[in-house]
Amino acid sequence: MTGTPPLTRDRVMQLIQRMRDSRIVVVGDIMIDRYLIGDTERLSPEAPVPVVSVRERHAALGGAANVAANVVALGATCHLVGVVGDDADGAAIRQELAVGRMADRHVVTVAGRPTTSKTRIIARAQQIVRIDDEVETLLEGQDLARLVSAAREALADADALLLEDYNKGALAPGLIAAVLEVAKRRGIPVVVDPKYRQFFEYAGATVFKPNRRELESALGAAVELRDSRALPEVLARLQVDNLLVTLGPEGMLLVIKDGSSIHIPSIARQVFDVSGAGDTVTAWMGAALAAGATIREAAQLANYAAGVEVGKPGVATVSPEEVLAVHEERFDQIGRLRRGGVI
Repeated sequence: MTGTPPLTRDRVMQLIQRMRDSRIVVVGDIMIDRYLIGDTERLSPEAPVPVVSVRERHAALGGAANVAANVVALGATCHLVGVVGDDADGAAIRQELAVGRMADRHVVTVAGRPTTSKTRIIARAQQIVRIDDEVETLLEGQDLARLVSAAREALADADALLLEDYNKGALAPGLIAAVLEVAKRRGIPVVVDPKYRQFFEYAGATVFKPNRRELESALGAAVELRDSRALPEVLARLQVDNLLVTLGPEGMLLVIKDGSSIHIPSIARQVFDVSGAGDTVTAWMGAALAAGATIREAAQLANYAAGVEVGKPGVATVSPEEVLAVHEERFDQIGRLRRGGVI
């Protein structure tokens, strides 16, 4: 297992500029995250639960929509493909997309299917409870056909495809096969953030990005990430080019199709909230590959972005300026260590 040399400032600037010129398609489960924030001073007389007096309410794009928001925040053009319900939450998502300068023409409305929403109730900076309103059944029939058509249209001029699976039913096997076929024919990179239900449906993906728990759950066994012999076997079983395993505070492990592996330590100085960090990694990884980055370079940039994101409250996006600032700090730190003879 080896390390990876730091990117130069000129290379980071070059990639950021190319990323801004790229066209990214995000396909997956669209949701809205709602936050009710308040105070609690007493227990309810009706049950042994806290009473929360709500002082603040806000909503944010979640799931595939948050990946799209991250793509737009780094300056690229994004086409979001997914489904929402014919309901108030669906309308709210379309409004949030408009505010974020994202088109919704590839977002399909499915009548009778609720928009996926997650409502978090927070008091004294602690999450008290989360309420999920969703249907997890896979799309089928005409609804699936409409989504496949929308995805094919969105991919007509794309530079990269990002697949964001939250097990909410949008990424049915028929859709996965259709978009992978288009990506292969057009020769564009594919980054997959999987969940257990369709875990083995993404053969041919450029980067497959589970966290460690998801990977071990799907394989049905613990994975010894320090065993260089076991990792290529995982790649072969998944039939993907590269594997990026996110490890929380331990950073990420990149397993490359040439048989090598690289541990990328987390650069987060403060972890405020890990919500949405995986979405940020997916967005930056895909946009960097679209810009011509190597797999190692893309992983480094994605790691920088994740380190910034977890220092923000709630689901958040990361700007190129923030990533560049992190790189400058890391580059200066490495320079000081070299001058001091530490490395």
